[in-house]
Amino acid sequence: MKAEIIAVGTELLLGQIVNTNAQYIAQGCAGIGLDVYYQTVVGDNRQRLRETFALAASRADFVIVTGGLGPTQDDLTKDALAELLGLPISIHGPSMERIEDVFRARGLHMVESNSRQANVIEGCDPFPNDNGLAVGVGLTHKGTHYVLLPGPPKEMKPMFDRYAVPWIRAVMGEEAVPLHSKMLKFAGIGESNLEHRLIDLIDGQQDPTIAPYAKEGEVSIRLTTRASSPAEAERKLAETERVIRDRVGEHLYAVEDVPIERVIVELLSRSGKKAALAESCTGGLASELLTAVPGSSAALVGAIVCYTNAAKRDLLGVPESLLEGEGAPGAISAETAAALAERVMERTGADYALSITGVAGPAQSEGKPVGLVYIGIAERGKPAETEKLQLSGNRGSIRLKAAKQSFYRLWQRLRAEAES
Repeated sequence: MKAEIIAVGTELLLGQIVNTNAQYIAQGCAGIGLDVYYQTVVGDNRQRLRETFALAASRADFVIVTGGLGPTQDDLTKDALAELLGLPISIHGPSMERIEDVFRARGLHMVESNSRQANVIEGCDPFPNDNGLAVGVGLTHKGTHYVLLPGPPKEMKPMFDRYAVPWIRAVMGEEAVPLHSKMLKFAGIGESNLEHRLIDLIDGQQDPTIAPYAKEGEVSIRLTTRASSPAEAERKLAETERVIRDRVGEHLYAVEDVPIERVIVELLSRSGKKAALAESCTGGLASELLTAVPGSSAALVGAIVCYTNAAKRDLLGVPESLLEGEGAPGAISAETAAALAERVMERTGADYALSITGVAGPAQSEGKPVGLVYIGIAERGKPAETEKLQLSGNRGSIRLKAAKQSFYRLWQRLRAEAES
């Protein structure tokens, strides 16, 4: 069965608040096997509300609406739907009594408009509001099922979970088979390359389904299946996951939706070892990402941001012959990346060290192109290794990709050690 989520409120269209309600409702629908095909936002206008409800009813089995149930004249959700369906509105007695009790307990005078929050559409199942005043609605009319919920999240979420979800489940009957998903997280590989290596699985998918997603520096694959229990879902997902691991397992760093820096902190903490960083073009971004992970103090010794050549020389002792002068490879070079990693490891006493040096843009540096980045990785007792990257995007994108790529190289080392 299909659903459409409609969020009502001109403030949403103006960008004054973020539509988190639709996200919450969509996640809840997935949990009961109700497929959300559309999400719509409409302002507080009676005619546009009727048009939006009519369109939704033409293409969805469930129309789930949030917002517009309050006491003011622009709270028009129930009125517009009742007009569309040709049904009368009446006051729900128990809800009216509760509203009156609330005002009485607070010693406040209840104005007439507050009674609007007790309105229901004839033939509906009212949903109590345990955290506010506006009563919700569950209504079936000519084969379409309508759910009306308040807009404030503190009211909407508990009403949805306690009353709307059981109502929807009852309507769906045997079709209420939950969706179960697993996120596979990848690093060190781009979305197009990952998709290319899995294209036959994606094109031929049935159950489980395979959906790739990309963020800067990371790629995810969501596996989804319908199953009556988590154990059944895991059995159905396992074979597809195994095939994906066989093809691109060297890039798979987690089977939950976590950033790679969190995995690095966990691996370092378990091993009892620590890392240090020397950052040039990323300007401390890699350190910020790592220290944002709770418990990172057990994994990170420290970091040095050495943005200028003088800082590289004075803070870490990188030889002048590498940085400047005739024949010098320059600050943006494999030689300097190696020296940065080795020196920061020596000076901090870390077990591992990462270095990042490059051109984030917007202009060239040392005659080298924007996006050219060198990553260095050092490990106690082993010579430093480097990798050359040519990254694309704007300045912020290049800095983030460089940080994430350096994490991927460290993750490879830590995983190999953990598996040895």
